[in-house]
Amino acid sequence: MATEKLHLILLIFFNHLICLYSQQGEAGFFYNGFGQAQADLHLDGAARILSPDGLLQLTNASTQQMGHAFFKKPFKFDSSENKLSFSTHFVCALVPKPGADGGHGIAFVVSSTIDFTQADPTQYLGLFNISTNGSPSSQLLAIELDTVESAEFDDIDKNHVGIDINSMNSVESASASYFSNAEGKNHSIKLLSGYPLQVWVDYEGSLLNVTVAPLRIQKPNHPLLSRSINLTEIFPGQRLFFGFSAATGSLVSYQYILGWSFSRSRMLLQGLDFSKIPQIPHPRARKEEASPLLITLLLLLVLIMLAVLGGIYLYRKKKYAEIREAWEKEYGPHRFSYKSLYKATKGFDNDGRLGKGGFGEVNRGTLPHVGDIAVKRVCHDAKQGMKQFVAEVVTMGSLKHRNLVPLLGYCRRKGELLLVSEYMSNGSLDQYLFQRKTPALSWPQRLVILKDIASALNYLHTGANQVVLHRDIKASNIMLDSDFNGRLGDFGMARFEDYGDSLPATAAVGTMGYMAPELTTMGTSTRTDVYAFGAFMLEVTCGRRPLDPKIPAETRHLIKWVCDCWRRDSIVDAIDTGLGGDYSEEETEMVLKLGLLCTNVVAESRPTMEQVIQYINQNLPLPSFSPDSPGIGVPTPVLLESLFNSRSSLAPSTSPPSPHNSMFVTHTITYGDGR
Repeated sequence: MATEKLHLILLIFFNHLICLYSQQGEAGFFYNGFGQAQADLHLDGAARILSPDGLLQLTNASTQQMGHAFFKKPFKFDSSENKLSFSTHFVCALVPKPGADGGHGIAFVVSSTIDFTQADPTQYLGLFNISTNGSPSSQLLAIELDTVESAEFDDIDKNHVGIDINSMNSVESASASYFSNAEGKNHSIKLLSGYPLQVWVDYEGSLLNVTVAPLRIQKPNHPLLSRSINLTEIFPGQRLFFGFSAATGSLVSYQYILGWSFSRSRMLLQGLDFSKIPQIPHPRARKEEASPLLITLLLLLVLIMLAVLGGIYLYRKKKYAEIREAWEKEYGPHRFSYKSLYKATKGFDNDGRLGKGGFGEVNRGTLPHVGDIAVKRVCHDAKQGMKQFVAEVVTMGSLKHRNLVPLLGYCRRKGELLLVSEYMSNGSLDQYLFQRKTPALSWPQRLVILKDIASALNYLHTGANQVVLHRDIKASNIMLDSDFNGRLGDFGMARFEDYGDSLPATAAVGTMGYMAPELTTMGTSTRTDVYAFGAFMLEVTCGRRPLDPKIPAETRHLIKWVCDCWRRDSIVDAIDTGLGGDYSEEETEMVLKLGLLCTNVVAESRPTMEQVIQYINQNLPLPSFSPDSPGIGVPTPVLLESLFNSRSSLAPSTSPPSPHNSMFVTHTITYGDGR
């Protein structure tokens, strides 16, 4: 009987020892290095234990990786008793890759699972993805040592410690630092220094404390973070896994755990032996001696690159080469560089071409601080009067009138002259009269344009420093701005005269149908411009060119045909049918008669432009005359009948330039047929 009692006592004793041993196994663990811990840990991703030191490496310097290391056995707790507590102490190191800024940090993790296959690397630290981040079903607490500032998660900086609950948005965070017990103040710590760092995490009575310090520093008296958290609400499953997670993205670094101690009681937590923890490998940038062959190849490559760069420089220099002479210094403000015009027009691209004709091409462009421009490229002979020509170009640029197309400047390059004008958004008038460009011009708009050009001509004849004779007034040389105001342009045949100078006869210039009959005998004068303006008035009102070789001879000459209509007492028959009858008979009749008066073959019988303005504004009545009055309705004599079929302009004089020579190239934009 005594023997049976003894056996029973021994059985109870051994069962009690077994229970104590089991409880002690669940109570905690510690590792000074992880050489013997392979069987106790669950490793996945890039995580591995490096032999022989037993260094736990979570990630290496590869991109887009994540690594996890968890103690395999879960820790259970009774949520009804609300007695969950734990304390852990570990040593970690974040080592930057040589030549790189360093990657994302690491996290100590408390989780209800060790399956993180759906998590993402980079800023999610291998714990969440875009859909699970912030979800209560994650059941996860993390203490992050973050070395990247993610605006997405409202990080305070790129060197902070944070407490995360089911999300990468920290509920509590602070810049990495530790409290010095000896000095009684905080010191900052650089997480990504490559040196060992101690971390303590203590949870007891719903209070979570996080403390950090460099290696061999006694645990600070004051934690870095302290937060009241009820873990039993976060983990309803009553079991917890403890471990580490780390990740890399395009930013990389080496992330290590050197030692780890864990206990369910802070009082029973075992200290780590720093003499037994493994050493941290510090990678160095590879330095290799270059072989003679490599040096030779590099030198050859440098020589080739220098040759290529030299070729590019010479090509660009030739591409943007300009002609500059000493006498042009005084015109500097009016000169544009070819490079700036080339870039402004996108290399004179065809998509920006506004017109093309015998004169050359016109391209649209945009210059900084200037705006939209039109660049006309024409050929020139630098040996023939270029200095005089540039002087006249600059003079034209000094003319200021709201109804003139502003000339901004010029550029000379090789065999080209480039003339820069302000861009007129609605093109040339002839497009609306003859190409029927929409919207069609109404009669009030046409009358305003006639008044605008009359005002511009009067300014050229009487308001400028010199008398300026345009000598080529026609619809294709009238530009329309954004408000359909008329602007007189294309001064390619213009001539400058001092007031009171005699006007010697020169070779006739202009366009057939607009040229006064006295041009070949008496030369140019303001009266010849008046004649051309008269033909232009008829052109705008009738929607026909002054001379059209494609129609029957009896109606070919517009001046004669308008006069014949007047003679038959049906002058309105000459009005453009495109107006659809929507016009003022009084105004159109006045304009047609004024056009006939201006085209009188007797020059002295023509009004001045100042008088024309009075008549067209109806401030003065027209003088009394009839279709049978001398000089009225007589077309310009046919000087060169063979030119009618080609609709050409007579060429300017090729005689050596003089102070009274006409300009010999055009400069502003012609969008029409290039007449």
